Amino acid sequence: MPEEISKDPKSRIQSWLETAPPRWFVAYAVLAAFATYFCMYAFRKPFAAAKYEGLAFFDTEVDFKTILVISQIIGYALSKYVGIKVCSEISRNNLARFLVGLILFAEFALLLFGLVPEQFKVAAIFLNGIPLGMVWGSVSRYLEGRRATEVMFAGLSCSYIVSSSSVKAFGTWLMDRGIDQFWMPVIAGACFLPFFIMAVYLLNQLPQPSAADIADRSKRSVMNSSERWKFFRTFLPAMLMLLLVYFFLTAYRDFRDSYTPRIFEALGYDTKPDLFIKADWPVAFAVMAALAGLNLFRDHRRGLIAVFAVMLLGIVLMGGATLLHDFKIISGLWWMILVGMGAYLAYVPYGAVLFERVIASTKVAGTAVFAIYLHDAIGYTGSVSVQLYKNLGQGELDYYQFLRGFTWLLCGLGLVCFVASCIYFMSKHKLAAEGEEEAIRKPAD
Repeated sequence: MPEEISKDPKSRIQSWLETAPPRWFVAYAVLAAFATYFCMYAFRKPFAAAKYEGLAFFDTEVDFKTILVISQIIGYALSKYVGIKVCSEISRNNLARFLVGLILFAEFALLLFGLVPEQFKVAAIFLNGIPLGMVWGSVSRYLEGRRATEVMFAGLSCSYIVSSSSVKAFGTWLMDRGIDQFWMPVIAGACFLPFFIMAVYLLNQLPQPSAADIADRSKRSVMNSSERWKFFRTFLPAMLMLLLVYFFLTAYRDFRDSYTPRIFEALGYDTKPDLFIKADWPVAFAVMAALAGLNLFRDHRRGLIAVFAVMLLGIVLMGGATLLHDFKIISGLWWMILVGMGAYLAYVPYGAVLFERVIASTKVAGTAVFAIYLHDAIGYTGSVSVQLYKNLGQGELDYYQFLRGFTWLLCGLGLVCFVASCIYFMSKHKLAAEGEEEAIRKPAD
C-alpha cells in the first residue's frame, strides 16, 4: 500500500527544506527529532528521580519503586507490541496529531498518578507507559530512508541518552523546592508540553524522502501483516539471534538507567543530581560520534559491517571496563560511564541504523520501523523479566553486584550472536547483489 502524500499547501519551512543545502537539512532534522524525543522523556522518567522510601506494595516486601518501574515498563512494552502494527501502518499525514495525542494521554496518566491513593498509583504509571512506547517509531518514520539517515538517527539517539539523566535531575530540582514526589512528574511534564508541541510541528515540516534518497536507500512504505511476516521470515536466523541479545540488552540498559541512584549508592557515592549527568553526557557524545561516523560508509555492505563493528565494540568495552574496575584501575563513576557507553553502542543501532542498513543492502521492501518495534517489544519484555528476577530471585545482591554479573552474561552472548548475525546478513547482501547483476545482464523483452 503506497504511502499517502499530503496535498495541503506547503509551508515556508517545507519549501525551504526542499531546496536547502544538505548540511542545513540534516541539522534541521536532527534538532527537530532531538527536541521531540528529549521532551518525551519529561513525561516518562522524572518519577524515577524519587526514591519512594518506606513504601511497600499492598503490605508486601516488594519495593514500591520497583513496582512502579516495572508497571511503567509493562505499559511501555505493551505499547511496543501495539506499535509493531500501528507505527508501521500509520500514514505520514497523521503522524503529528498522533504524537501529540500520545503525549496528552501520558500527561493525563501522570495527573492520575498525583491524584489517586497510594496503592492505585501503580495503575496510573502503567497507563503512562502505554502511549510513550510509540513515540520513537513515530519520530523514526520522519527520518528513515534518507541518504543522511545515520546522522539524523545519531542525533535522535543522543536525545534519549542525555534526556533521562536531565529530566531526573529536573525532577530532583523540583522536589528540592518542596514539590511532592507524587506530583513532581505531572508538573515536570506540564513544563515540557509546549516545547514538545513546537518540536512536533517543526518535525512535521520535513518533506518526504527525495528521488535521490529512494534510489540510494530504497522506497519505504507502510507494511501490512503479511508483509511484516514475510520480512521476518526472510531474515529468520539472524532476527532470532538479534532478538535474544536485545532481550537482555534492553533489560541491562533499563536496569542501569532506572536504578542509577541505587547503583551509585552501592558504589559509595552521594547521589546528587549532577552525578546523573556526569554518568550519561559523555556516553551521549561518544555514541553520537560513532553513529554519525557510519554515514561515511556509502557502500551499504561496508556500512552494515561497520554497524556490527560498533555494536561489538560496545560489548568489548563493557567487559573491559568491568575488568578495570575489578582491578581498581578506574573509579565507580568511570565504570558507570564506560559500561553505559558500551551498552548504548550495542543498543542504539537496533533502534536507528542497523535495520536501515539491512534494508538498504538487501533491497527488501518495507520499513525499518517494523523491525525496530519487533525488537523493542521483546526487549522491554526482557526488562520486566530481569527486574522481577532481581527483586524476587536475587534480592540478596545489591544493585551494583547484580549489574556487574549481568555485564558478563551480556558480553558472552553479544559476542557470539553479533558475529553470527553479521555473517548471515553478508550472505543475504551477496544474494541481492547477484540478483541485481543478473537483472542488468538479462536482455529487455
